[in-house]
Amino acid sequence: MEFYAQIRRYVLVDQHSQREAVRYFGISRKTVSKMIANAQPPGYRRAAKSASPKLDPYLGWITATLTSDKRVHRKQRHTAKRIFERLRDERIFPPKS
Repeated sequence: MEFYAQIRRYVLVDQHSQREAVRYFGISRKTVSKMIANAQPPGYRRAAKSASPKLDPYLGWITATLTSDKRVHRKQRHTAKRIFERLRDERIFPPKS
């Protein structure tokens, strides 16, 4: 974060060009441009949704089970282990490859 502020100060306050900042700090032009465009670092953004090919067919059932669990007492709700056991016993999970 301090490095980010240092580059923004070098370009915006001290009136150096972005090209000078690239040479001075030894980072790429794109990085300097992004730092100038955003006041705060944007943080991590996942490029694509993570795939779960074995679990995808069962997500509807799992969501429905967890939604129905909201209406029962806390101690009677499904745990991750119990959901796995029910998938294994009732839904034949994981599928045999």
